[in-house]
Amino acid sequence: MLLILGLGGAIISTVLIAIYTSIGVNMNQYGWLGSIAILIFLFVWYRNKLQFSGWYTGNGRDKLPKKVSQALILC
Repeated sequence: MLLILGLGGAIISTVLIAIYTSIGVNMNQYGWLGSIAILIFLFVWYRNKLQFSGWYTGNGRDKLPKKVSQALILC
């Protein structure tokens, strides 16, 4: 999970920063907000989809409640 969040977050953040910089948006002051949003999105995606496609079959493999998923994505 940490590998997915770390690597996926870094790659997507780099792409997002490059896109915003190319259209002239200043990412120096609030660029970290986009990175946090990406990490929250990856966390929700992992908990609702990716954890069920892997080899791990232990305890704690529950989806996030629908309202929690919606609240995190809206943030």
